[in-house]
Amino acid sequence: MIINTELENKGNLFPGKINSFSQDVDKIYFKTENGVILQVTILRGSVIRFRYATDNNFEKDFSYAISEDGVRGYSILEVEEETTCYKIITRRIIIQVDKLDLKKTIYDREGNIICKDDWGFHWEQSYEYGGNIVKMSKSAPQGECYYGLGDKPMHLNLKGKRVENWATDQYAYGKDQDPLYKSVPFYIGMYEERAYGIFFDNTFKTFFDFCHERRNVTSFWAHGGEMNYYFFFGPQMQDVITRYTDLTGKPELPPLWALGYHQCKWSYYPESKVKEVTSKFRELRIPCDGIYLDIDYMDGFRCFTWNKDYFPDPKRMVAELAEDGFKTIAIIDPGIKIDDDYWVYKEAMENDYFCKRADGPYMRGKVWPGECFFPDFTNPKVREWWSGLFKEIIDEIGVKGIWNDMNEPAVMEVPTKTFPDDVRHSYDGNHCSHRKAHNIYGTQMARATYEGVKKYAYPKRPFIITRSAYSGAQRFTSSWTGDNIATWEHLWIANIQAQRMSMSGMSFTGSDIGGFAEHPTGELYARWIQLGVFHPFCRTHSSGDHGNQEPWTFGEEVVDVTRKYVELRYQLLPYLYTMFWEYAAYGVPMLKSLVLYDQYDTQTHYRTDEFIFGNQILVCPIQEPNSKGRRMYIPRGHWYNYWTREYVSGGLEKWVDADLDIIPMFIKEGAVIPKYPIQQYIGEKTIEQLQLEVYFKLGEKEVSKVFEDAQDGYDYMKGRYSLRTFSFTGKENEVIIQQHKDGTFITEYDTIKLEFIGLPFTVKEIEIDNVIVDLKNIEFNSEKNTIVIPKDFTELHIVG
Repeated sequence: MIINTELENKGNLFPGKINSFSQDVDKIYFKTENGVILQVTILRGSVIRFRYATDNNFEKDFSYAISEDGVRGYSILEVEEETTCYKIITRRIIIQVDKLDLKKTIYDREGNIICKDDWGFHWEQSYEYGGNIVKMSKSAPQGECYYGLGDKPMHLNLKGKRVENWATDQYAYGKDQDPLYKSVPFYIGMYEERAYGIFFDNTFKTFFDFCHERRNVTSFWAHGGEMNYYFFFGPQMQDVITRYTDLTGKPELPPLWALGYHQCKWSYYPESKVKEVTSKFRELRIPCDGIYLDIDYMDGFRCFTWNKDYFPDPKRMVAELAEDGFKTIAIIDPGIKIDDDYWVYKEAMENDYFCKRADGPYMRGKVWPGECFFPDFTNPKVREWWSGLFKEIIDEIGVKGIWNDMNEPAVMEVPTKTFPDDVRHSYDGNHCSHRKAHNIYGTQMARATYEGVKKYAYPKRPFIITRSAYSGAQRFTSSWTGDNIATWEHLWIANIQAQRMSMSGMSFTGSDIGGFAEHPTGELYARWIQLGVFHPFCRTHSSGDHGNQEPWTFGEEVVDVTRKYVELRYQLLPYLYTMFWEYAAYGVPMLKSLVLYDQYDTQTHYRTDEFIFGNQILVCPIQEPNSKGRRMYIPRGHWYNYWTREYVSGGLEKWVDADLDIIPMFIKEGAVIPKYPIQQYIGEKTIEQLQLEVYFKLGEKEVSKVFEDAQDGYDYMKGRYSLRTFSFTGKENEVIIQQHKDGTFITEYDTIKLEFIGLPFTVKEIEIDNVIVDLKNIEFNSEKNTIVIPKDFTELHIVG
């Protein structure tokens, strides 16, 4: 916010000259003559917190976003005073603080400017609400690019955009519409191949302006609270994201079934309809693990109840679905119906757990049950109570996952679509209005839900999905991108949103495949399922108001396409599970936009369609009707067309054929891609053999990993996992694969089947762990270049 074009101009206020400096271990304080304090905290050599106070007074330090498990510590911290500035020196960066006006310039250790204040910190008095409207403006050199900020349905590169963070129920939203359901105030800036990140940890309504108001200025501001932000230095984009994710928290592994295909509709009822849908999946041999129950399973939309006319014996039904491989996921909304005969309502009233207006009445609003009150999930006692409500549905009935919806929070029949500003919240003892609590309400609901499901699903892992989220929600829940539309434009939006969410620390995200509102053509559904199987969360979901959207409703051709790609997802589950392990362990994004994959190639900076699934699979959806192919950008390096096995060079645009049953898909040379046999659901089959597709590469080593465990439970946290690392080295007449294994988990299979793709020679000799084997004594197919060997080999040589 620079020149007050959208707010009444009460006058910007600025820091004065620095008149004192002090240091307390990792915290450095600069105080100015007009009562501004800058607190600089060194969390790591590349992670710095900047926090400002006015009137010589900080607010109580509290954040829902910051994880207690993040990495802390540094090796170098020096502060030097010079004539015009102070310099804070870490191992990675140098921060220069100007004595005259408190402006900062951040350099790398080579002296390159990474991030520089323009007007820096400034503020306005908020005469309407009290406190400050806090602002920060930074110089934006020509050519700087900006990414991140969660579920924004707009171009991946945010240069020239102004966006707002205020979690909002936006049914059937459009391209460039803002705000949406999530508030993730974290962005990545990149200039001259060096990346940094900024996380503005402020839960009030926040705004980000990326050179929209002024071409050379980027700014962010909030309608209350403190100017409190974290700076992350890369210079690699992926390092920026992993450090942000480390700070705000990484998820635990989900159960493997949560990464399968899921089917949902508003709504499947009665029980006979649910059984009809699930039976059809098995009849048509389309793999599926999750079936969802939307609000109509409830008695009058009362949460934690069942409509006994539709579902007379839910425990029996859920058990029968489980026998057929289906895990049942049920929706739970925050609105609790005002009903003296409703046990959840009575408990909350007796304990005073509902949100109240400023003058004392409960917050009353209309949602699906009619008039409702709403729990204050920012109160730890309410979260504990809420978590206990899941005992029956999870422990006794056997539901496997919970879906939190309407938790922006959404309220019907009011212009704002949500609570009024004067609603009061506990905020874990930091009492506040809804202006501060709004953006984290959904995350705290998901947190309470997670704690309940985890308690009653134990020793299995919980599965939660939420519509609304704030930074840090990834610790508790997956997410989806809300009420999209069955249009080709929304197919493009879904692709963008999944990439952006991965960039924003929330990889476990997907879209409503086929579109929630309106009805797709068969062709659009087929193209969407092709994209959706490459998103971490994979679910078809649709509104009951717009026709049926099960795969078979579009005819046999679309059924065949759906089956082909859902089967492919199930084959790639060990690859996908390994992606998730890397995300959970290190914060590595599961999807990588091309700019994230290769930021040094300027051609990637404005690409939106292509992305890397994991580390080694390039995907580019078809996003226009009647297409027989498309032009796409192949990143630098060499790749194999997955379908044709054609070997192609990257760094250029290329036409790729893609009839209705093909999505352009390429594998990085040197990759070792693990596969499982096709299953109709997780656990249907014992994995008797791991399959590895090995793509030849001449030259330097390529490393691939395969993470496996019991597919559920917590033994993996005690070392009971199997992590196989394959190092591939290709020569003109030889291939060498070295395997290193970590963990104590023993896989069910004893052998690995390797298929070599692109091998430039005829195999004449095979050596396993320094022993040459007779080709007649092993399973070797010279035509297909496949070989079956013991799973725990250390070194394999294939010689021509």
